[in-house]
Amino acid sequence: MFKDIQKVAVLGSGVMGSAIAAHVANAGFEVLLLDLEVDGDNPNARADEAVQKLLKTRPAPLMHKRNAKLIQTGNFRDDLEKIKDCDWIVEAVIENLDIKKSLYSKVDEHRKKGAIVTSNTSSIRLEKLVEGQSDDFKKSFAITHFFNPVRYMRLLELVQGPDTSDETMATLEAFGDVHLGKKVVHCKDTAAFIANRIGIYWMTVALNEAISHGINPEEADAMLSRPIGVPKTGVFGLMDLVGIDLMPHLATSLRDGTEDKDDAYHAENSDIPLITKMIED
Repeated sequence: MFKDIQKVAVLGSGVMGSAIAAHVANAGFEVLLLDLEVDGDNPNARADEAVQKLLKTRPAPLMHKRNAKLIQTGNFRDDLEKIKDCDWIVEAVIENLDIKKSLYSKVDEHRKKGAIVTSNTSSIRLEKLVEGQSDDFKKSFAITHFFNPVRYMRLLELVQGPDTSDETMATLEAFGDVHLGKKVVHCKDTAAFIANRIGIYWMTVALNEAISHGINPEEADAMLSRPIGVPKTGVFGLMDLVGIDLMPHLATSLRDGTEDKDDAYHAENSDIPLITKMIED
């Protein structure tokens, strides 16, 4: 049994949110892309600028520029009520639990009963996200973790909560597979799920070793890329692609979510002055 998805809302027009909106539009579906309002003549400026970036980004998030016409922009203050027309609502805001939960409460006021809500979180456990939400919200809530760049990365991680209905999961799996062309993998609700659980550890070890041996980013990426069967980004390039400012959030979440304090990650996790300075700058 599947729910029918005809229109999608994406909340948050950052790198991931706008890319998810673009790929849904690539599949031929209408998308409502919302972000924080901006003071001035155009309160939708954040979302509007995100769509303009989609037209210029390389590799191209849009299969054709005309697909951008399927993306309607707006802002949380004036347009959140428009999600009542959407069958699937994807949250892609900053990795902050309090901000996400506050947004969910507002979403639950406006969404139609049974509309699917998912988070694109890459690090926060589902059980924490749904605390205090309504029963229908919990039944319709899951995690859909896409990877950047969304159009080209095949993996889509799905996480089901104890209250998430099987119908919700079946709908997301079918839509992700058939319409979005993703390899859908079901994950347990554990710290960093699967890909980041492995990837963050690998990146952290590589970073620590490169810095301790005085190997610069260009040299490290030349070795830790195609010569060992890893994409050409290497490790520093991959961190840049994921988002340097996002890495401390992912690291903290994995550290706090790993119950076994003998886990190898704890021995590797530490503040890296180079990364801290880059974020500050």
